[in-house]
Amino acid sequence: MKTGLLTHSVNPRGGVVHTLELAQALHDAGHEVTVMAPALPGQQFFRPVACKTFLVSVRHTPDNTLDLVRDRVAAFTTHLEHTAADFDVLHAHDGMGGNALADLQARGLIQGFVRTVHHLDPFDDPELQRLQLRSVTQASEVLCVSQLWQARLQEDHGIAAHAVCNGVDAQRFSPQAQVLDDAWASKLGVDASRPMLLSVGGIESRKNTVRLLQAFALWRQHSGMARAVWVIAGGASLLDHSQTMQSFREALQGLGLRAAGPGQDVQADVVITGALPDEALPSLYRLADVVAMPSLREGFGLVVLEALCSGTPVVASKIAPFTEHLQDSDVAFANPLDVTDIARALAQAYAQRGAAQLVQSGARLAQHFSWAKSAQQHLTIYQRLMSATTPPPTTQQETAPCL
Repeated sequence: MKTGLLTHSVNPRGGVVHTLELAQALHDAGHEVTVMAPALPGQQFFRPVACKTFLVSVRHTPDNTLDLVRDRVAAFTTHLEHTAADFDVLHAHDGMGGNALADLQARGLIQGFVRTVHHLDPFDDPELQRLQLRSVTQASEVLCVSQLWQARLQEDHGIAAHAVCNGVDAQRFSPQAQVLDDAWASKLGVDASRPMLLSVGGIESRKNTVRLLQAFALWRQHSGMARAVWVIAGGASLLDHSQTMQSFREALQGLGLRAAGPGQDVQADVVITGALPDEALPSLYRLADVVAMPSLREGFGLVVLEALCSGTPVVASKIAPFTEHLQDSDVAFANPLDVTDIARALAQAYAQRGAAQLVQSGARLAQHFSWAKSAQQHLTIYQRLMSATTPPPTTQQETAPCL
């Protein structure tokens, strides 16, 4: 089967990770896969990809999100109007790719497409909202990685989405120390004697970063926590998070805390890494004493699985989708709207370091969430789409021989 997977970026975001892992699993199962993403000159995917890739050229980053979306939709469309016929299935993992495929479908160049909804964003701009929803409603098959978003699509838009699972690479994310761990601690300027909190995904409203900062400050007031350091990893996003960043800086100043880039200040309270090489993430999980993900909205939250498989305690929001697949024994749940409760959960998780339950939780989740299993679920849906959009072959009526 020849499959084209469209994703919104070459950067390490959850939806992009899902796309690349799915592509790898489909490739390993013997299928021909091409992953497509918009990219500026010189950009490459944040990790090597075994299957084929195509970087759809975009020349600049517009000042506003609507123009950015329109530019990338147009870039996808221009490329695929000449190549769509090469694929048995085209599958978008974001709204930009979904709108490009909806355009091709409206022009009769493709008969249908697949769209995965990780989550939907609450855009203020009505045109962005319209485009986001169009990328879903025009799809032949809609997929979700959580029951939460299945239910929301059904309740809000009457869309019956299919559930597909995420996965985690338990060999890559493991508690076993590696040589690179010390190297990354040195690059970040993190002293092993300081308790380390880690969050992944940058500084964003959806990630609840400002409340987590306030909770971090409360946690540091506990006995022995005064020297704790918080590492904020990643954050390469196409969306504008400048307002959240400004609120974060103001909260830092109000709390009397100091932030720095990696290796810039060994006494900094908060280390903001920006984008990091893919090889860094497993080491960061092992270096951390606690990983926090008190998000206000997630499609799934792969970070939690990766951290638990690495043997690191986790704080997660006590909301779906986390509560769909995590138990009280797996993580320290917190009310994401309550700073005091997040601080309590940080202390609870820190006390769980080295607990055998963490290993058991990681092993159970790794067994349940498999990229190979996810690939098989996708193949079933792809085959159904192909059957629905492929006209039956015409056959000539056989004529009995003359006697």
